[in-house]
Amino acid sequence: MAFEPPQRLVRALGETAPSGDDWLEKLPEVAQQAVDLRGLTVERVQVPGGRSSLVVLVRRPDGTPAVLKLAPRRARPESERAALAHWGGRGSVQLVEAVAGEGVLVLERLHPDVSVRSLPEAKALLEAAGTLRRLWVEPPGDHAFETVTERTGRQAAAMRGSGAEVASLVSAALDARDELLAAPPEVRLLHGTFRQSKVLAGDRVPWLAVGPDPVVGECAFDLARLVRDRVEDLIATPSGASTTRRRIKRLAESLDVDQERLRGWTLFRAVESGVRALRVGRPRDAELLLEFAGWL
Repeated sequence: MAFEPPQRLVRALGETAPSGDDWLEKLPEVAQQAVDLRGLTVERVQVPGGRSSLVVLVRRPDGTPAVLKLAPRRARPESERAALAHWGGRGSVQLVEAVAGEGVLVLERLHPDVSVRSLPEAKALLEAAGTLRRLWVEPPGDHAFETVTERTGRQAAAMRGSGAEVASLVSAALDARDELLAAPPEVRLLHGTFRQSKVLAGDRVPWLAVGPDPVVGECAFDLARLVRDRVEDLIATPSGASTTRRRIKRLAESLDVDQERLRGWTLFRAVESGVRALRVGRPRDAELLLEFAGWL
């Protein structure tokens, strides 16, 4: 079959691809090789799919449904492989097969069109938080995962020098980061990019996390992205600011995370995402994120 990358993936990688990167051009050939090598039967490419990888619904030679995932090196597939192996299916999708260095993963098939976002908001947050709690484990002693300090250091460097219109928010976000990194309360293996759409319905257990970009650090960093889920709905509601504050309090209490640390990381991550959206030409996303950050 033709492995045509979804437009969502093409747009997202176009925003971040370094000059001369030809991963997208080679993707159809690489996908076909991965399928042939493993004797997989292709059902369909998942659309709209993700922003950093091609996801293909397949069947293994014995007929078992599975997912073939292909990602470029800059999406850190080796880090995802290591995290999934360490979790061993506890709270996350099960890793079926991965060959080091290839950027190819074969995963347990979940229900790709059913995420916790399909639930009413309060129930969705409850199920998402419960899934996240299972992922927060001690990292392997010899791990090579990026740390929160390293990741946010790169992000902070990109935020500096932003335009005057966001200078005050950037300054507040960078100050919050400095304060938070001074005394982290724990070190755990984190999902890294956790939100409601990253939690899919499964058969082994009702909900499992997918698509980690793992990082090692404090739990509040991981929870911060969940706080702003459905941000467009929050912005459209007159009570959005107060709803956000209640959400921070509820999530912090339910997962035993310090409320002020969660607020600080929520601020940093929202401003970083907003500034990045401005930089790559997504002004509407930037407007939503920066308005949200202003409430914090």
